[in-house]
Amino acid sequence: MSLDAPHTDTYARGKTLSEQVNPGMEDALRDRYDALVPGLSRTIVDVAYGQFYARGGVDEKTRLLATVAALTALGGQTRPQLKVNIASARAVGASREEIAEIIFQMTLYGGFPAMINAMNAAMEVFDAEEAEA
Repeated sequence: MSLDAPHTDTYARGKTLSEQVNPGMEDALRDRYDALVPGLSRTIVDVAYGQFYARGGVDEKTRLLATVAALTALGGQTRPQLKVNIASARAVGASREEIAEIIFQMTLYGGFPAMINAMNAAMEVFDAEEAEA
């Protein structure tokens, strides 16, 4: 996706990408949060996916692996988002080994507890994949 696309296209770009990597995410966010904060779900799709994830410059897999790394280093409070982004990284072709190595590398930045928490989250995502297969 191109950086030179008009700003007004960011929601459409974000919607396409979010449905590719995390189908139904906007609906789930809308059901959970929009009564309290109207438009939150659309803002996440527009900003996070349309303005950031769909920027180009690096491929989706690289961008999602970077997100997994950042969430790992931030620690256990990011577990729900980490699991979503691990599943999204898998959806765009990241292997289990690539994800595990990225998480392990973050030991240097987030510490062993953060790495262990993230590795456990990844294993839950991998187990869920096997259960669905």
